[in-house]
Formats: sequence, C-alpha cells, structure tokens
Amino acid sequence: MSGPGFRIPYVKLMMFLAKHRLSLRNSLYSLTLAILFCLSLVCLPLILCSRVAAQSAVEAQFALATQAMQSGNLDSAANGFAAIVKQSPAFAEAHFNLGLVREEQGKYDEAIASFQKALALKPRLHGANLFLGITEFRLNHLEKAHAAVAKETAGYPKDASAWMWLGVVCLAQDKPEEAADALDRAARLKPDDGDILYHRGRAHLLVSKNSYARMFKVDPGSWRVHRVLAQANAEADRHVEAIAEYEAAIKLAPTQPGLHEELGSEYRNANKIPEAEQAFQRELELDPNNVLARYKLGAIAIEQGDGAKGKELIEAALREKPGLIHSDYNLGRAEMLLGEDASAAEHLQHAATTDTDSDVVEQAWYQLGTVYRRLHRMDEARNAMETFQRLKDEGAKRSQQSLENYRKAHPEASEPKPTSDNPQ
Repeated sequence: MSGPGFRIPYVKLMMFLAKHRLSLRNSLYSLTLAILFCLSLVCLPLILCSRVAAQSAVEAQFALATQAMQSGNLDSAANGFAAIVKQSPAFAEAHFNLGLVREEQGKYDEAIASFQKALALKPRLHGANLFLGITEFRLNHLEKAHAAVAKETAGYPKDASAWMWLGVVCLAQDKPEEAADALDRAARLKPDDGDILYHRGRAHLLVSKNSYARMFKVDPGSWRVHRVLAQANAEADRHVEAIAEYEAAIKLAPTQPGLHEELGSEYRNANKIPEAEQAFQRELELDPNNVLARYKLGAIAIEQGDGAKGKELIEAALREKPGLIHSDYNLGRAEMLLGEDASAAEHLQHAATTDTDSDVVEQAWYQLGTVYRRLHRMDEARNAMETFQRLKDEGAKRSQQSLENYRKAHPEASEPKPTSDNPQ
C-alpha cells in the first residue's frame, strides 16, 4: 500500500482476511459459475449442433445402407451397416440390419454375433430373436434355434411368422405335437398363409401317423385298426379293399356307430347299390340321428326313381345339418321326378353356380336344360345345354391331357407287353 494514510498493520490485515475468507471464497465460486454459464451460452449450441449433425449423418448413412439391403446390394449394405456400428456402437437397429445382411450372405456366424449384439443393446427388439433363431437353424443348432424363436413368440405372441418358425424348428427336432400346436397358433393369426398351411399339414400328418403307429402296436386286432385301414383304402379309391376292412371292423364291433354308414358309402362307390342301401338302413337302426346315412339313403332313392322318398329323407337330413354336399342338385332331381319344375330349376341353378364338384356342375346344367324346356323357357334351355356341352368338352380335353402327361411320365405303361408262345 502506498501513502501514510492507507498503511494497515500486518496483524490487522491477517485478521481481516481470516474474518472474510468464507465470503471471499463464496464470491469467487459465484464468479466462476457466472463465467462458466456465460461460456456455456456460447459453447453449448456449438456442441449440440455438432451432435445433431453427427446424428443426421448416421441416419442418412443408415437409410442408404437399408436401401442397398432392400435392393439386394448386399456388399454395399454390409459395408454401410458395419461403418455405422463402428461409429455408433450402441445403435441396436444397425447391428440387427447388419445381421440380416450377413444371414442373407450365408455368413451365419457373423450374423449371429450381430443379432446377439443387437439384443444385448435392446433385448425386446422386434425380430432380433426370430432371425437369431432362423440363423441358428441354418447351422442345425436346433436347441439354440428353439430357445431364440420361443423368446420371440413370448415377447410378440401375435407374430405369425415367429409361431411358424417355432413349428418348423420343432418338426426338425422330431416334436410333431409341439410343432402342430405352434403352427395352429400361426394359422389362427394368418389363416391363408401358404407356408403356414404347408408346415401345419406336415405336423398334423406326423401326429396322425405316430398315433396310428402306436395304436397298431398297442392293439393290432382292434376294430379301430381295420377302420383306419379302410379309410386309407377309401381315400386311395381302393373300394373293394376298403369294404373288406370295414366288414372286418364290423365283425369285431357290430354295433359301433358310424361303421355301417362308412361301409354303405364304399358299397355305393363300388356300385353295389342294394348292399349300400342295407348298410345305411342298419346304421339308422343303430343311430337314428346319423344325418349322413339318412341323406345318402335319400340320394339312392332318387337314383332309383323314387322322388317322394328321396326328397323326404334329404329334407329331414338338411333340417339337422344344413348345407350338405350336393344337396341342391339332389333336391332338384327329386323335384323333377315329382313334376315340381319351378322349384327344381331354382335348386339346379344354385347347384350349377355354387357346387365345387365339376361333374355335379356339368350334370346340373344338363338337368337345367331339361327342366327349362318343360317350363317353356327355351332361350334359357338352349343356354343351359350349350354350357353343359362346353363343360363336357373341357372335361374331355383335361382328361386327354392328363392321360398324355401320365404317358410321358411313365413311358413303360404305353409299351406293348411281349406275348409268350406258351401261355400259362
């Protein structure tokens, strides 16, 4: 200090500093904060702008890589996503997309690593567990595949693809019952998906096959075994063999409901009409509520020219179970026999336009031509007969094409067999 009036003794100076040290420190702290705040007003916008610019650059890079992936340019996509995860290692979606590209490239180990990284960053990332499971499946790591896809179905129970893949993995693990359950769930979510329907059919076929195999093993002499064999023969159009198996089943279980009705159907397919009629009547004695036996008896009555009996039986069956197959055609035929032509025309028109059996549709148009003539509706009669002839010609052409295709596939079938000079 200069000047005599401003000299302060040393001790008093120390006492002053000691007294005001705390307030001085607080003042310095406040001053420092003020300075930092002022600096932040200048620096923070610069930092934020830098971060926004970097984020925008990553987003643009991600969009380009995704576009390359969707275009099938896998190398470009892989390079783009690899650069992104290197720059932004916490970007879960970039790891996921890189995994998708690696899986598509057949680099399954790298794909698995990318999917696992994505899940580590975002455990509920939709699709990551699914594609991890699919990739493990490609490497035949079935247990790991099952665990991953099961997590996807647990996290996203409405994802039909996840349930389908769980079913596919279960089929590969020889677990058809579990596969059928998973694929049933998938089918409920996407009823018309061709892939789901295909795998679901496989699963249920295996379940059925395993069930029958166990049944044969447990009780090879059971009437049920004969019934299954009969049904298999019937589906293969081996009607004589089917009849033999049904008869064997009935011998073991003569009062079992359903057996006589199924036997009657095979008799009818084999053109053994009296035997078929007897079998259906026996079925109704055992089970008066068997709608199919009653309906089929009605169809036989119509074929035998008894329109009144046929119509009565068919209408009784339809009251119990509306919409039975070919019911409009059969009712129309019955009504033609009874001379109820207007009603017959309505039923036959419905059969001609809605029935799914091409033979029934063809015959419905023929009968329509006849009944329209009776009703003096000549233009409609002519159109009906033209439609019948066109369908008949188309059917003949298809049959000829099928025969030619068979001959091409089995040339040995069309070669003449050598004759023997000494026939046995």
